[in-house]
Amino acid sequence: MTESATHDEAHGGALGERLNWLRAAVLGANDGIVSTAGLVVGVAGATTERSTLLAAGLAGLLAGSMSMATGEFVSVSTQRDSEKAALAMERQELREQPEAELQELTGLLMDRGLSRRVAREAAIQLTERDALRAHASVELGINPDALTNPWHAAWASFLAFTAGALLPLLAIVLPPQTVRLPVTVASVLAALVVTGWTSARLGAAKPARAVLRNVAGGALAMGITYAAGTLLRTVGA
Repeated sequence: MTESATHDEAHGGALGERLNWLRAAVLGANDGIVSTAGLVVGVAGATTERSTLLAAGLAGLLAGSMSMATGEFVSVSTQRDSEKAALAMERQELREQPEAELQELTGLLMDRGLSRRVAREAAIQLTERDALRAHASVELGINPDALTNPWHAAWASFLAFTAGALLPLLAIVLPPQTVRLPVTVASVLAALVVTGWTSARLGAAKPARAVLRNVAGGALAMGITYAAGTLLRTVGA
């Protein structure tokens, strides 16, 4: 394995990781938009009080962002623990049965298309340079120096959800009462077009279908919650 190939692989892995983080941020913002929009539009169906709308929107923003952050922290912490356990097991196997691990690495490189001779030579060189790193990368798909960080994931989810949730919250409380609802619906649907298009492009999918699904889902959520709020206001009257 040449230094150039290793350099390209590192850049490719870093790019893939950045794209995954960006995709997660877009989806987190999308969740914030849809859930908060559904909440404030539903409350708007039941009342026109700005203070009530603000309180409901803020509560939904904080609850949603904290829920996203907590869920991401727990999920990524579990993943990190699994990665550390796998690395510990690999370290023990390298210490107790180095020849078997060398044979295993050779076989893995052969599975990637190398001939037996080249795979054996590459396995020997990789093992001499850093055996654990070689097995972590080829066998486990783990970079020992870049384990997933639950705090980074939690903060990213919190900020992404909050950024998305702020749009419907501000749209429902800032405009005058007469245009409050149409401004909110229009701004939310426009934002969902952007997040749908962006997530599709990041996933190398066709944007039109993703945008349509995103907008339809958001419109349905707002329609259902608004109808529920209107029904509650009617019953209460």
